[in-house]
Amino acid sequence: MIVNILFISLTVKRRSRSAEECNHDMSVSKQYEDYKLKQQTFRML
Repeated sequence: MIVNILFISLTVKRRSRSAEECNHDMSVSKQYEDYKLKQQTFRML
């Protein structure tokens, strides 16, 4: 039995992000982590 696998390579051009975008992403991820922590503490009660 022969298995043929097709490999497709995609080239993704990385775009540079501004400092404002980086700060926004960090604040969103922090808010998400805080929300997850809050949910976990409510489940413990």
